[in-house]
Amino acid sequence: MSKHLQRELDQLRDELLSLFGIVEQMIGQAFRALRDRRPDLARQVIETDQAVDEREVHIEEECLKLLALHQPVASDLRWLTMVIKINSDLERIADLGCNIAERAEALHHFPLFPIPEDLQVMVQEASAMVRQALDAFVDSDAALARRVIAADDNVDALNRKMIGELQERMKESPENVEPALHCFSATRHLERIADLAENLAEDVIFMAEGAIVRHRHHEIK
Repeated sequence: MSKHLQRELDQLRDELLSLFGIVEQMIGQAFRALRDRRPDLARQVIETDQAVDEREVHIEEECLKLLALHQPVASDLRWLTMVIKINSDLERIADLGCNIAERAEALHHFPLFPIPEDLQVMVQEASAMVRQALDAFVDSDAALARRVIAADDNVDALNRKMIGELQERMKESPENVEPALHCFSATRHLERIADLAENLAEDVIFMAEGAIVRHRHHEIK
């Protein structure tokens, strides 16, 4: 590998790590906006999305440029391919963070409706999955990536539990229907964030080992 290519790859890696940090912050802010009824914070999350979109396009363009100019092979080619996929998944996670922020704006009009306590646990679980997927990517740690995949079961279980709780609240009073639906939407977005973190972990395993594990989780959990 040429020194020029290595320098370009290092710079690309730093840019992707920076995008990871922004997206993780968006998830945390979106939840705080939901929990604390903070429409101003929700608006910050939504406004940040444009910067994420611009970074996502820039990183993809850089990947394509390196593929065209240097024609990397073997591990370098695999790494660049994974960066393109991870970059796209991060942009989708940011979009989901915006969706949660929009639910926070809507819930601001229902100050007496209590947010389910398990929602914070679900946020912590999903955020940890994203963070650990990043760590696995940085260290090419396939073992950690497998733990991320296994953790998705916990998020799915929390999602099912909260759906049941919200359904009961809707049965209690017609006034609970609209805010409960907003909460339900937020939990679905969090569940999807966890799914995308799982996708990131699958990509790390492919990058580290060259093994495709999609649709084969029963073999690695």
